[in-house]
Amino acid sequence: MKTNVTFPSSGLTLAAHLYTPETPATEPAPAIVVGHPMTGVKEQTAGLYAQHLADHGFVALTFDAAYQGESEGEPHGLEDPFQRADDFRAAVSYLTTRDDVDAERIGVLGICASGGYVPYAAQTDHRMKAVATVSGADATEFFRAADPAGFAAMVEQAGRLRGEEAAGKPATLISALPDAVDESTPAAAREFHDYYRTPRAQHPRSTGMWVMRSVDQLDQYDSYADVHKIAPRPLLMIAGSRAETLPFSQGAVAHAGDSAELFVIEGATHVDLYDQSEYVGPAVAKLVDFFGHHLAA
Repeated sequence: MKTNVTFPSSGLTLAAHLYTPETPATEPAPAIVVGHPMTGVKEQTAGLYAQHLADHGFVALTFDAAYQGESEGEPHGLEDPFQRADDFRAAVSYLTTRDDVDAERIGVLGICASGGYVPYAAQTDHRMKAVATVSGADATEFFRAADPAGFAAMVEQAGRLRGEEAAGKPATLISALPDAVDESTPAAAREFHDYYRTPRAQHPRSTGMWVMRSVDQLDQYDSYADVHKIAPRPLLMIAGSRAETLPFSQGAVAHAGDSAELFVIEGATHVDLYDQSEYVGPAVAKLVDFFGHHLAA
């Protein structure tokens, strides 16, 4: 069952969906917060995973990040990594207030960029008892590696853009996605375009646009630098063997210590794990086993 709910995060109201098992539990249940990719919304891959987890007996909460989707915050499209981490802390706080949730059995799952924000938040929020990612990525390094000079130039411009906004001009938006693709388009860009720009998963509130001056905050952020602080709590990172972002999960798990596990799904790309059943199925099975074990009563 899916219910519309809201909760506060840093003074902003976030729009969320709460997924609960069809058969009501007789006692407070374990719960999992599920985070969406950068420029995504709760109705896309995050909602798909939340529904699967609810089908296996978990309460699952997915939400639009502050400044994005149906949630409050202006300028819309801002990608503030520190706010994104706080959104997950706020989501956990909301779950702890519910009578149908066991506050001692809350896990978190981040997909794509949220697979960076979730471990970052969990480093210091010990209410997150089990931490997992699917196609996890550090948004900063993803953009910086693609175009180091271009990223540096945007950071240099960020202050000017802040000044323009202070003077009343609208925020400068840039697209995270190509408007069109052809055979010369890099494979990773083609698969993002296919997911977000076609009937496969397009959504009117998932615009693919983000506020350019977000880069000055992204440039200060590092998803996995202190990932070892999650230990001894468990960390599971799921990635496709063909995903360009696989090295993020490999590096984080290597740095996180013995409580971390890398689960590679053969043949899957980064975006395959968003919605393709032949790859989502094994990912969900692994997540159910992971959360079932570590969030047991």
